[in-house]
Amino acid sequence: MGEATTSPAPDRDVETPKADLKIGAVEEIGNDALQATVQEKTLTFPQACRLYPTAIGWSLFFSLGVIMCAFDPQLLGNLYATPAFQKDFGYKYQGEYIISAPWQTGLSMGNPIGQVVGALFAGYPMEWYGRKKTFAVCVAGTAACVFIQFFARSLQVLLVGELLGGLILGTYTVIAPAYSSEVCPTPLRHMLTGYVNFCFVTGQLIANAIINGTQKLDNHWAYSAPFAVQWLWPLVIFIGLPFAPESPWWLVRKGRMEAAEDSLKRLASSEVDVKPTLAMIIETDRLEHEMQSGSKYSDCFNKFNLRRTEICVGVYSIQVLSGIYLVGYNTYFFELAGLPTNKAFDMGVGYLAVGVLGTILSWFVMLYVGRRTLYNSGLAMLVVLMLVIGILDCVPNYSSRPSVIWGQSSLMVLWNFFYDLSIGPVCFVILCECSATKVREKTIAVATAVQALLAIVMTVAIPYMINPDEANMRGKVGFFFGGLGVFCFLWSFFRVPETMNRTYEELDIMFERNVPTRKFAKYEVVDA
Repeated sequence: MGEATTSPAPDRDVETPKADLKIGAVEEIGNDALQATVQEKTLTFPQACRLYPTAIGWSLFFSLGVIMCAFDPQLLGNLYATPAFQKDFGYKYQGEYIISAPWQTGLSMGNPIGQVVGALFAGYPMEWYGRKKTFAVCVAGTAACVFIQFFARSLQVLLVGELLGGLILGTYTVIAPAYSSEVCPTPLRHMLTGYVNFCFVTGQLIANAIINGTQKLDNHWAYSAPFAVQWLWPLVIFIGLPFAPESPWWLVRKGRMEAAEDSLKRLASSEVDVKPTLAMIIETDRLEHEMQSGSKYSDCFNKFNLRRTEICVGVYSIQVLSGIYLVGYNTYFFELAGLPTNKAFDMGVGYLAVGVLGTILSWFVMLYVGRRTLYNSGLAMLVVLMLVIGILDCVPNYSSRPSVIWGQSSLMVLWNFFYDLSIGPVCFVILCECSATKVREKTIAVATAVQALLAIVMTVAIPYMINPDEANMRGKVGFFFGGLGVFCFLWSFFRVPETMNRTYEELDIMFERNVPTRKFAKYEVVDA
């Protein structure tokens, strides 16, 4: 993001990316901005970590909201398999208490509906008041909604709490990637935007771990205690938020150049000269203004941004279409597949633990492997695994073969590992790199809203597909998601470009020139 006054020595453990930007007669990029561009493209990952520790810290801080967003639906999915919750809120079916499919659908609808409305709404205050103030108001709202969930003793009251809470939770999936992409230099962008996926997995894992500890209780604390845990995140956020710097990109768009420079200084170490970075931000904003990129929701679909919006919507929607919403039902799914309740909970925790591992590994894989390559290869693997899971469910005498049931469950765990190694984190990197900076929050909001609309469809469909009193498909849902995945892979292969090691200004120019998808990786922005 800026130029260090003393050039750090190259780190031998990490390959130094070679700048493919030629310095010569330049029309699109100003001299100061070019200086910052070349410096960022030659900065290694270890050097960036040393020079921008505060940018890393604040990016991780703003992503805490995503943990709350992931915790809530994962908690609900596990409560459906919790005996005390089933008894207090469910009805008897064949001698056992269950939560009916319609109520599962209604309760689980709060999060995706919230993402649709909350994400689209978030774009306005983020533009008017900035990322920091919007985040503060949303966190306060979340803390208030937890009261309704905590004291709910009927499905109707719990439904109100989930719907209201979901409206606010939807904003975090817009705020976190937008802020992270605007405070970090290019070498850190893949890690800090991909960290959003880590927070999703962490929120799910924490929910599973807590339910695993409380599900044996025979009173309301089996589900009330997990709801109460949600007050922890607002407490932590409110302690640190007053000290957080605002996005320098937002400040530049508001004409507050001195504040933007101060923000850049707070995000970098004292070794970094932030003036070239400020020049690059100003130049990029000017370029997008000349391209008539716009800053309204309708501008996401103009001729300058339509392709970029399509890519962002597509990569985010594929998360749902590939089968990720089964994650919220993993414990319930394992239980229906034939595992004992305690083993199903253990498998659910392990399922998400490998997701955390996959996400962490993805940060290092992306240092050497491009976004397009990792996304497409990972998606292909997910399709294969889903189809194998479906095939295993067709084995004769399935219910009397524990080895087949365990094998199927293990493949679900492996599926989650590859998801969190590839399309999970890479999606958020592509979201931030393919969206124009002037409409980034709105492009992310549109992509989030479309993804959430698809999630609503899955939220309605999955309980009916897997519940024993409905379709009772068990692992045959693998055929459904595997089939959808084939079409997703074909779209991704022809439409998702390689954006690795590109500055936002370079990407603006490449999209403006309509560079073909498969030529992005080797395209030279500036001709000598």
